Amino acid sequence: MQFARINDITIHYQVIGATAERPVLVFANSLGTDFRIWRDVIVRLAGDYAIVLYDKRGHGLSDIGPLPYAIEDHANDLAGLLDMLSVSQAIVCGLSVGGLIAQSLYQRRPDLVRALVLCDTAHKIGTPELWAQRIAAIEAHGIEAIADGILERWFTPEFRRPENAALIGYRNMLIRQSVTGYAATCGAIRDADYTEAAGRIAVPVLCVVGDQDGSTPPDVVLSTARLIAGARYEVIRDAGHIPCVEKPEALTAVLRAFFEIVTHGDNSHE
Repeated sequence: MQFARINDITIHYQVIGATAERPVLVFANSLGTDFRIWRDVIVRLAGDYAIVLYDKRGHGLSDIGPLPYAIEDHANDLAGLLDMLSVSQAIVCGLSVGGLIAQSLYQRRPDLVRALVLCDTAHKIGTPELWAQRIAAIEAHGIEAIADGILERWFTPEFRRPENAALIGYRNMLIRQSVTGYAATCGAIRDADYTEAAGRIAVPVLCVVGDQDGSTPPDVVLSTARLIAGARYEVIRDAGHIPCVEKPEALTAVLRAFFEIVTHGDNSHE
């Protein structure tokens, strides 16, 4: 395991296959998860790209840090990690809140971002009322009290079959996250709005979403793509909010096609 002290907190991260000549991919994961959700995508990309994964503050093995959080705090952590690793001009792939972090990183440190993949995310996610209810529920009763509802938005009915051992594993991952870190990140999502900033994005962007995403449905992700000049939009069939878990082959194929465009040039973005 790899750890770094960034912005006075300890961040858990992993670097795979780092060599100077390879494009660097950076993956930022969703609320209530750690970077293990990317495994089945990473194993299909390792060897062709250098890869950076990390647990954002309040999640996985990273510190909780001081409260409250803003998305900018998460973005500053990622910027600090990339600076420590001497990474610049990365292709940054963010899922859900990870997509908000990716958008913030681009606004604050465009030198670090070559292209963006906004996966099952949006320029603004949810409403203040939704996030207030979720924060109140987990602070009163813990994450387990809302876990089944979260899993319904994360995964399709097919994945949620009782005999699917992976479902129980991902439920364990969710309920074992820090309540404090989870609630603080909910507050950060509540306060984040990149609607205006989306129109200023000037790097290649792919917006991708599972067709059964219950958290950021396809129409929400499409509305974000339409705010960004030249953005591509793809839908992963038979997937919910976390297609890297349910449909890693399909997602990897979409990602590879986009990475090829970014790394070898494409006139359609100009």
